[in-house]
Amino acid sequence: MKNAILLAVVAVLTASGVFAAEGRPTLDVWPGAAPGENGDIGPEHVSDASGNIQRLANVSKPTLTVYKPDKAKDTGAAILICPGGGYSILAMDLEGEEVAKWANSLGVTGIVLKYRVPARKGQPKHLAPLQDAQRAMRLVRANAKEWQIDPKRIGILGFSAGGHLAAVASNNFAKSFYDPIDDTDKLNCRPDFTVLVYPAYLTAPDGLVAEVPVSANTPPAFLAHASDDGISAENSVGYYLALKRNKIPAELHIYAHGGHGFGLRPSEAPTCTWPERCGQWMKAMRLLESQP
Repeated sequence: MKNAILLAVVAVLTASGVFAAEGRPTLDVWPGAAPGENGDIGPEHVSDASGNIQRLANVSKPTLTVYKPDKAKDTGAAILICPGGGYSILAMDLEGEEVAKWANSLGVTGIVLKYRVPARKGQPKHLAPLQDAQRAMRLVRANAKEWQIDPKRIGILGFSAGGHLAAVASNNFAKSFYDPIDDTDKLNCRPDFTVLVYPAYLTAPDGLVAEVPVSANTPPAFLAHASDDGISAENSVGYYLALKRNKIPAELHIYAHGGHGFGLRPSEAPTCTWPERCGQWMKAMRLLESQP
């Protein structure tokens, strides 16, 4: 009975935005209903309150939640964070809020994207999330001055399915996948850099999947994966090799073990070092240099 009551309370708090916002700036990705939404998904809720991961389900109203670093260390860089969850749920704490706070430790604004899940019937699994990500990148640039962000240092970071989304968004910026709504949609939606952590769904028998057409205009990337991940490290390796063929700066880390879904929580596995490696890469790429 107590568990049922707890689940109900968690669901109400999540639907009201309490968990997502925590008093931080949160804005809707779309001014009205998101493209193609017809109200058939059901109420947003936490699908599983057990364990130590918050699994958010039935998202039909995408949002952005902004985590700003301390002013003294703010570099002006920002990163749009796409939690994973197989395009079925979103791991909002493990691969969202916790990652935004890590970004803050680097002096980077972390912006968590709550994108639409599960996959909509009759659509590619990534279409609705891609629409959300494109609009989100434009919104960040539209608010760059207010949020004290350099519009030329806005990256995207994704885990698992969120890694697939980040890769798709990093290679499909020349075309908008939704009809323009307002002046925000005139802005560039290309990420300036990409971070993929145990990305999924990137490989096909003959190379990368069609929705990831890596080219000379693809942003630089950092990739991290565990060799023993059930979602094969070939996803990261394939993307890295495609970047190198196109002479795009990239860094790849394949760890001996660590499995899948490790986020950035401390552990005995070597994968727990990826946040430090990523910070060093961002510094080497001159993404963390404060602007005057």
